[in-house]
Amino acid sequence: MLANLFSPTQLTIVLIILFLLFGAKKLPELARGLGKSLGEFKKAKKEFEDEISGVTKDEAKPVEAPKKIEAADEEKKTDTSDSGKVA
Repeated sequence: MLANLFSPTQLTIVLIILFLLFGAKKLPELARGLGKSLGEFKKAKKEFEDEISGVTKDEAKPVEAPKKIEAADEEKKTDTSDSGKVA
């Protein structure tokens, strides 16, 4: 059943009906609009795929743990040793 769906005879009949409904002037405009729409769709699809592949590449990178700040630790040690002295 689906094999006969797009036979040349049926496509010709559909094209003739479209020609009669929309006229010779309107058909190229419709085809141009359809072509632009498909181009925009393909462009958006490619951008989406690039974005998704970029996200997966970012997720693959390991995140480094934050390093300790040794200077701040040393200040705390010196502050506690100075607090015991009487001035």
